[in-house]
Amino acid sequence: MASLSVFSQQHFPRQIPAGNYSGICSIGDGLFAVVDDKHREDGFYLFHFDIDMQNNRITKAENKGYRSSGQPNRDMEGICYRPSSRTLFISGEADNEVYEYDLEGKRTGHKLNMPYRFKRAGSNQGIEALTYDTLSHQFFLTTERPLPGDSLLRIQAFNDDLQPTRQYLYEPDHGLSPKHTHGVSALCAMGDGRLLVLERQVRVPRMRLDATTVISIYEVRPAQNENMLTKKLVSKFHTQLTVLNRKFANYEGMCALSPNLLLLVADSQNQYKGVLRDWFLLLSL
Repeated sequence: MASLSVFSQQHFPRQIPAGNYSGICSIGDGLFAVVDDKHREDGFYLFHFDIDMQNNRITKAENKGYRSSGQPNRDMEGICYRPSSRTLFISGEADNEVYEYDLEGKRTGHKLNMPYRFKRAGSNQGIEALTYDTLSHQFFLTTERPLPGDSLLRIQAFNDDLQPTRQYLYEPDHGLSPKHTHGVSALCAMGDGRLLVLERQVRVPRMRLDATTVISIYEVRPAQNENMLTKKLVSKFHTQLTVLNRKFANYEGMCALSPNLLLLVADSQNQYKGVLRDWFLLLSL
């Protein structure tokens, strides 16, 4: 399992604006689309990273600007790229919808045909995680916490016609304590049958010091034709905020760079009070 003592966090205060980054996906050629769930308009940033894959380091970062749809913010949480159409799909927790966008940020007029159960999830702990699998040509999404009346998470699949297909059940971890906020913040299809699930547990004391996050990444395999997914832990690490250590990071977005390398992005709450940072993390599996 990975540890932050092995893989260093990076931030780019001069290149990347302060934000509330909640999702990331790779478009190719070093270009990444990133959603900010507090941005005033619906859309996404485009960032370009030069990445040293051998040493797991981002060597250069560039902000290519914000691509707006012209619509108001809808608490954008997840984002994925479909290579066949060269379009992006973004989930919103406020409306529990997933719309399609071109690379300039404009909506195409298409969206996933969302099952009614997901639409009524509410604006808090609604649709959070979204990914596209290039192997099975399917979208996968889920909510942060189980839907009302459920004890398990539902991971919903959609085909390339944007229609719902199969639904899988996933048992999330229990909270480490009543003071921990916990849930699923990201999904990542690896393109080889693996689907990674990022679960995070966050505890923020009243005085903020000693705030901690525990990040667990699990592997499931929807292609195994089981309704109840069997999860396997592939990485676990934690971050903390102390007087001497300000590497606390609430990781909300995740995408694959290779079969064994992930890029994670954290939500800094707009670099809260100058204490938090917009961290990016390259994580080997």
